[in-house]
Order: sequence, then structure tokens, then C-alpha cells
Amino acid sequence: MGLLINGKWFASPDVTEEVKLLQRRDAETLRHWITPDDNGPTSDTDFTAEADRYHLYVSLACPFAHRVIIMRHLKGLQDIISMSEVDPLQQDEGWEFSKEYPDPLYTKNRLYEIYARSNAAITSRVSVPVLWDKKNQTIVSTDSGDIMRILNSAFNRLSGNKDDYYPPHLHEAINTLNDWLFNNINVGVYRAGFATNQQIYEQQANTVFEALAALEARLGEQRFLHGPSITESDWRLFTTLIRFDAVYHPLFKLNLLRLTDFSNLSAYVRNLYQQGRVAETVNLQRNKYHYFASFTSINPSGLVPVGGETDFSAPHYRAAPFATNKLAC
Repeated sequence: MGLLINGKWFASPDVTEEVKLLQRRDAETLRHWITPDDNGPTSDTDFTAEADRYHLYVSLACPFAHRVIIMRHLKGLQDIISMSEVDPLQQDEGWEFSKEYPDPLYTKNRLYEIYARSNAAITSRVSVPVLWDKKNQTIVSTDSGDIMRILNSAFNRLSGNKDDYYPPHLHEAINTLNDWLFNNINVGVYRAGFATNQQIYEQQANTVFEALAALEARLGEQRFLHGPSITESDWRLFTTLIRFDAVYHPLFKLNLLRLTDFSNLSAYVRNLYQQGRVAETVNLQRNKYHYFASFTSINPSGLVPVGGETDFSAPHYRAAPFATNKLAC
């Protein structure tokens, strides 16, 4: 995994204690907030909610960027916040732009050049999503969770969309579950997939499937993770689960079961996929190409397998009330 160190790209960096200190120092420069009243968790008077001021750099292939893309769609921000994709193939220079996936703002060739434009001496990993301020030509945030919450509420006055995926009465429950999902599912699949010995691989794989079993039981009692309404937790889980059978099951050797073997979970994913325009944000072919062609350390041939896609447009049978704690199907 490459790294920017003092503004210079290293494909195979030597991550010394000094480099770690630099990363911690610069992390705060990549985590600001936009709110209508400039009174967010990291109150920044330099960032206000304005139309056509901000731009999202994303990849449809990345589950962490995908959750932000979904929030932008759900909140109707397509005409307020512009967006562009990086090339799905990730190589020695990290995320890149290409003829098919150009940088619309500065015609750069690599995403790390955008980071360096924000801070010429930055030390940081280079990831998507990136929320960019076109006015000040700087990064607002690279934290997908923060960006989701910014999009959830900061632009309501401009969009007229007041749907709330982080309602106040569920803050504590959402935060707790998000942490659990992150460790056991969102990052858990990567810990298993990139494990370098049998014991660690089996431990991590078991952690993932134990978590999936717990979620299967939870979703047998309620329609969504926190009850009858969709919250940000559902979208955090969705972007991992929708990739499971096509990518993580074969490539990361998470092959004890497929998602389709979990009746509640698979129906739940179909239910979310069929919300609004969410289906437009899903491209499993691009996902497979990114993972299988990019991660040659675990797939040396770079061959992208055929198959593995699921028909997420099939009926989900989860619209009936859960008053009896039983699924309609």
C-alpha cells in the first residue's frame, strides 16, 4: 500500500515511527466539517454549505466510497455537490485518473496529487472518498463516516430533503453498532482476505461469519438494523454485503457460506438495493475488476472471474410488519 510522505509518493514505504508521527500530525488536516451554522463536531468557519462549491472524488468499487455515493443519491445532492470517479484499477501509484475516468477539476493523473494540492507537505494514505472544497482548493474530509453525516444534514436547506439517517434518539445505538460493524464486517473481510498465516485467516474468517450469523438473527426480528426505518448503519453494512458473493467469498476465501445462504440478510440487501435510486450506484462488474485485477498479491494472475452476481432486483418480502417477529416469507 503506497503512502505520501512529506508530499512525495512512495509505492513501498518504510513506515518508521517518524512516519507514523507525521501521519498522526496530518490526520486532522483531512477531517473538517460542513454545517449550515458552522457548529459541527469540528467547527470550521471556513466551510459553509453552498451549492456547487464541493466535489466528491470516489470509486464505485470501494465500499467506503460507495456509502457516501448512496447518501448523495438519497439526499438528492447530485446538482449541489459534483462527483467524479477514479479508475477502478489500483496499481503502484494508488488511485489514478485515466482517459475514461479523468480528473474534471485539475486534469491530474493521480489522486495523491489532489492530496498534495491540499497540503504540499502532507504525510498520509491516499484513499477515497475525498470531499474537496473547490473554493478554497483543499480537502474537507476523507473520512467516509463523517462525510455521510455531512451529506445527511448540512445541505438540507439547499436540497429541501430533510430525511434523517442519523436521528438524535438513535445516536448512541447507531454509534455502538457502527463500531461493531466496522471491526467485524467492514474491515473484518479485509483482515481475513489479507491474512498471511492460516491461524490468523481462520480467526478472522470465523469472526466475519459469527457476525453474519448475529445479524441474520437480528434481522429476523426487525426490518432494518435499528427497527422499522433505515439509518446510516444499514448503508454501512449494505456496501460490504452487496460485494460478498461476487468478491469476498472467492477472493478473500470467505467461503464457509454465501450471502444467499442467509435468508434474512440476503432479503435485507435486496430491500436496500431497491430503495430509491440505490441500484444506480451498484456495479458489480466494476467491483470485481477492481479487486481481482488490483490485488495481485492474493490473485497473481489478475484474472477476473465470470459469475458471482446476484439478482438484487428479486422480491425481498420484507415490507410486511414485524409485529409477530416473523418474516413475511
